[in-house]
Amino acid sequence: MKYVSTRGNAPSLDFEGVTLAGLASDGGLYVPEAWPRFSEAEIAAMAGLSYVELAVKVMLPFVTPSLTEDELRALCTRAYGRFAHQAVTPLAQFDQQHWLLELFHGPTLAFKDVALQLLGRLFEHFLAKREDHLTIVGATSGDTGSAAIDAVAGRERVDIFMLHPDGRVSDVQRRQMTTVLAPNVHNIAIDGSFDDAQAMVKRMFVDSHMTGRFRISAVNSINWARLMAQVVYYFAAALQLGAPQRKVAFSVPTGNFGDVFAGYVAAQMGLPIERLIVATNVNDILHRALSTGDYSAGTVTPTAAPSMDIQVSSNFERLLFDVGGRDGKALAEQMAGFESTKAMQLTNAQREGAAALFTSARADANDMVQAMAWAHEKCGQVIDPHTAIGLHAARAAEIDPAIPVVTLATAHPAKFRDAVERATGTRPTLPGRMGDLFERAEQYERLPGDYDAVRDFIEAHATPSA
Repeated sequence: MKYVSTRGNAPSLDFEGVTLAGLASDGGLYVPEAWPRFSEAEIAAMAGLSYVELAVKVMLPFVTPSLTEDELRALCTRAYGRFAHQAVTPLAQFDQQHWLLELFHGPTLAFKDVALQLLGRLFEHFLAKREDHLTIVGATSGDTGSAAIDAVAGRERVDIFMLHPDGRVSDVQRRQMTTVLAPNVHNIAIDGSFDDAQAMVKRMFVDSHMTGRFRISAVNSINWARLMAQVVYYFAAALQLGAPQRKVAFSVPTGNFGDVFAGYVAAQMGLPIERLIVATNVNDILHRALSTGDYSAGTVTPTAAPSMDIQVSSNFERLLFDVGGRDGKALAEQMAGFESTKAMQLTNAQREGAAALFTSARADANDMVQAMAWAHEKCGQVIDPHTAIGLHAARAAEIDPAIPVVTLATAHPAKFRDAVERATGTRPTLPGRMGDLFERAEQYERLPGDYDAVRDFIEAHATPSA
């Protein structure tokens, strides 16, 4: 499998190359040069597999020849052995049509663990072969940071620098990052929004002063390997609900578009997905783009669902590339215009291509609270604010009652205790393995929302590449 940049002006790479690179050198994102596709019989044969074996089946076409099947199996076995549930991503039922895909049984209680536990091991595997050192630079709106830090803390050959918007993540999310005191972990709280932090990370990937000294890579969903691992749980849920003989719809709480784009990939691989519902909060750039073609960034509004407080959705570029004819030069021009003006209109081809599979919905604070209350009172399920936005969109969607609708539960409700308690009257507790989180010492750096300050800090603390 070879990978190409969405902006058409970077060298094609194999899976090892794109995993270590993260962002393409032309500022684009890597995607497979063609989508592998399973037949209906091949998908049917996946029913009943363990999560590890299913992951091997789904991901093997993407990693060959960089990994053998046995190497991939060994990496998956170690990655998913740390999850608290034997099914890794179990399903729960709301009512006759609606289901909940629990993605929060990993070590940091968020869906990011499903991919990042594997990504950390991929980094270690490839770096050992090359005898090289990696500098991971990432931005987080809440959950990516803790999941990435947990995945690489204490590992040789890796330093991680994680930026988060100061005061705009929950206390649990912050402490899950800042209480990891491993020497290769560096937390940076910046004065600004997640979008500001993400822009700094992207800028660093094209800063020749930094890339000349350090092998810089990404753990955000701009890294293809991370997104690839998320494709697996769409197959896992759909197979349990009758695929490939039965179509399934998914509702995905969406900020950076990576999680729902993984569903798009699953559909390209042959999984019979009826609809992908993009659920946004009031930071609704994706809802506006999909419903009207207007992809224009506004001011980020802080909400009780901070992981979705985003106005620039990095992975949306992958969809625009794929449904717009895979014209890298045209997309590079389109994205350059957006980066300079923070506004653009989708082309007709992009709008029509997206509409074939995607729909969208916007939830305000009241919608979110009502969804949490309904899940608790009517179904006995306590869900977090992000999941509630997905559930609101799922229940509002007009999907044939015979088709199951799966809402992705992206975080454990205990990560957002105050918001859940306000909505349900129930204060969720952290699992026992994290019970002393608020007694641990914190360590992090506060920096201004200034690229040079962040770059200088990283340069002073990172290990140069071999």
